[in-house]
Formats: sequence, structure tokens, C-alpha cells
Amino acid sequence: MASVIFDLYSKPDVIGGIATGGIAQGVLIAQDMGLPFIYVRAEAKKHGTENLIEGEIQEGQSIILIEDLISTGGSSLKAAKALIDAKCIVKSIISIFTYNLPVADAAFKKANVNHMSLCDFPTLIERATETNYITEAAADSLRNWMQNPEGWSK
Repeated sequence: MASVIFDLYSKPDVIGGIATGGIAQGVLIAQDMGLPFIYVRAEAKKHGTENLIEGEIQEGQSIILIEDLISTGGSSLKAAKALIDAKCIVKSIISIFTYNLPVADAAFKKANVNHMSLCDFPTLIERATETNYITEAAADSLRNWMQNPEGWSK
């Protein structure tokens, strides 16, 4: 992931993890790239310093946010907004996996936040079918779910 970040976005000032799934990977990436690490909580602490962002950032710093999974994009965009509100530059959110749901793509476009993932649901379905881990009928069912996950079970 560090290579992907460097190749696509050059070296950011800071690596950020999105709580909680992106913290462990983010720490490792920051260490590998020799960069400081911060993380963004889902909500501000209710005690102590009441921080939403943990770690030191400065206005104008460029940040790559690390996420484990993007489904609707809601938690990822909430973390990006916290950093944008702190006057930082969110170069991209990078996740390990995404479902590639249309609702997420629309949300990222509306928020004007770049994102990419190392793997996605269509690729997983394709590979599972190629290796006969799932049948073509199961793959079709999964593709149908992807088009409308909220209404699929109805």
C-alpha cells in the first residue's frame, strides 16, 4: 500500500487511519514511509480533550487516509470532513477493500473526495468464479445484490 500511495500521490505529510479498522494498517504504512501518523475517531471523545482527531496535524498538511473497508463511504467521508475542517488537504482515502456500491461512488463525488481501493467486490466475485469457489449462479446473485443491496432481500 505504501508503494501505491507513493506512485499515485507522491509522499504526503501525514498518514491517517480511520477508526477503527484503518488504524493498524495506517500505523504500519506510516512507519514504512517514515511519516507521522494520526487517526480520526468515529466521534469526538466524551471526556478529557474531547478529540475527534488524535495526533498532531498542522493546517495545510497533505494526508492520505487509510480505511479497511468502504461500503457506503459514510464513515470515510466523515473522517475526511474532520480533516478538511481542520484545514488539511485530504489527497485520497485508500481502502483495502470496497464493495463498489453506487451509493458510495455518488457520495465521494458529491463530497469531491478522491478514493481508491486495493481490491473490490466485482474482482472478488470474478476470481471466486474463475477458481470454481462459487458457481456462476451464485456470482449472478452477488452481482444482483451489488446493484441494490438495500432492496435485494425484499
